[in-house]
Amino acid sequence: MKPQPQHSKEEFAWRGDEIYERDVRPRIEAGDEGKFVVIDIDIGAYVIDEDELAASDRLFARNSDAQLWVTRVGSRYARRFGLHSRSMAIGMTAAKHVVCR
Repeated sequence: MKPQPQHSKEEFAWRGDEIYERDVRPRIEAGDEGKFVVIDIDIGAYVIDEDELAASDRLFARNSDAQLWVTRVGSRYARRFGLHSRSMAIGMTAAKHVVCR
C-alpha cells in the first residue's frame, strides 16, 4: 500500500526545500553533481544516489510511510519535461516531485 500524502503541496515543497538547504547542501561533495537527493520530509532522513528508485527504496525500507521529496544536486528540479534545445534548458521549467509507491 502506498503512503498517502499527509501535507499540502505547499507544505511538502517547503519542508523538502528547508531540509535540503539546512541538512543536505552543506554535505554535498564535488562528485554528487547531478545525483538525486531523496528526502523523507517527516523525519529529515535523506539519500543521495545516481538511481532515484534505489534511493527511494532505501528510505522506504527505513520507514514504509515515508513522505519523499526528490530533487537533484546542482539543479532546482529533479527532471525536465518537454523538448528544449540545450541552450534553452538552462532555467527552464522542470519538476520536483513526490515519490509514492
